[in-house]
Amino acid sequence: MPVSNTSVSAQVQHALDVSLRGCEELLPQEEWIKKLQRSEASGKPLRIKLGLDPTAPDIHVGHTVVLNKMRQLQDLGHQVIFLIGDFTSLIGDPSGRNSTRPPLTPAQIKANADTYYKQASMVLDPSKTEIRYNSEWSDPLGARGMIELAAKYSVARMMERDDFHKRFHSGQTISVHEFLYPLMQGYDSVALKSDLELGGTDQKFNLLMGRHLQQEYGQEPQCILTMPLLEGLDGVDKMSKSKHNYIGITEDPNTMFAKVMSISDTLMWRWYTLLSFQSLQAIAALKAEVDGGRNPRDAKVMLAKEITTRFHTPALANAAELDFVNRSKGGIPDVIPELHLSGAPLGIAALLKSAGLTASSSEANRLIDGGGVRVDGSVISDKALKLNAGSHVVQVGKRKFARVHLH
Repeated sequence: MPVSNTSVSAQVQHALDVSLRGCEELLPQEEWIKKLQRSEASGKPLRIKLGLDPTAPDIHVGHTVVLNKMRQLQDLGHQVIFLIGDFTSLIGDPSGRNSTRPPLTPAQIKANADTYYKQASMVLDPSKTEIRYNSEWSDPLGARGMIELAAKYSVARMMERDDFHKRFHSGQTISVHEFLYPLMQGYDSVALKSDLELGGTDQKFNLLMGRHLQQEYGQEPQCILTMPLLEGLDGVDKMSKSKHNYIGITEDPNTMFAKVMSISDTLMWRWYTLLSFQSLQAIAALKAEVDGGRNPRDAKVMLAKEITTRFHTPALANAAELDFVNRSKGGIPDVIPELHLSGAPLGIAALLKSAGLTASSSEANRLIDGGGVRVDGSVISDKALKLNAGSHVVQVGKRKFARVHLH
């Protein structure tokens, strides 16, 4: 939450409030305030870095939690740097992994990177964004430079990393090249002379590495700002394509709108904080109205329209709302059956049968072939789909609904 500091100007206080909104940690906050004060006095914008490895060709709204923060700081006049990790992708980020991440091929990296910046520009202002690739300085580093870099961090400190620590003590393999990943990400901060680096909570170790290496190279260390990992449509796991609980920012407006409408009323408010551009005061006022009796569906429609408008147009968002209403005769009813099923991951046909939405698995498969089954607003065409643990709104035809809590 915003923190009032009476010793700073209104402009710096506003920038601090913007920085803190929805964030997990801002470290060290006092250093960030000093950087903001220096920027205000000198008129020189701060350099704010976000690095993303192009591990997949598409960006989903979970990625935009950090991109939104970049845009907010960009709108304050600071220089944002969108860094594509074409070199670090060759290593593979071990963050949060319980096994070695397979590296991507150069061809895969290029194909993914070609779409990354175009999609990120749907959130950032491309005319004010510096785009860089970390191969620019990582390739010329060479073997000698890599050895010199590796000498600036100890194995003992590297093993303090939670994922490395757990893998080591459980007897799982840790390849030596994985130690290079946080070093190379940290070296990016040296090369770019960043004042602030953003990332998800799973990136904290890597972001702190940037601070350490900047000090080793005689630079003023960057501050770090971590943002929460956004829960996906199921409200349980972080948003991920592999979990089938995501909204891609290039999805068509009708699908995007319907997927937002499928989330739970509880999850809606977290999405408001992390995804909406409305002020916290406006969100709090809306929540008070809902708590006072206003239909939460009204608030969800507003959120769905805001997100759909951001990646399409107001006209297409309005059309998506109309399509949603017409297609489901009022959308998802306010009251639908809630079921608890075990056996996750569970095949879609078995789930439909167990939920009583179809009489048999064969009927379920026929309906899937005919495009009559939706999960979380998306038409299902893959009869082999398995749903992971979490909550899913399942629709068969126009009138059969169930919210299935899968365990």
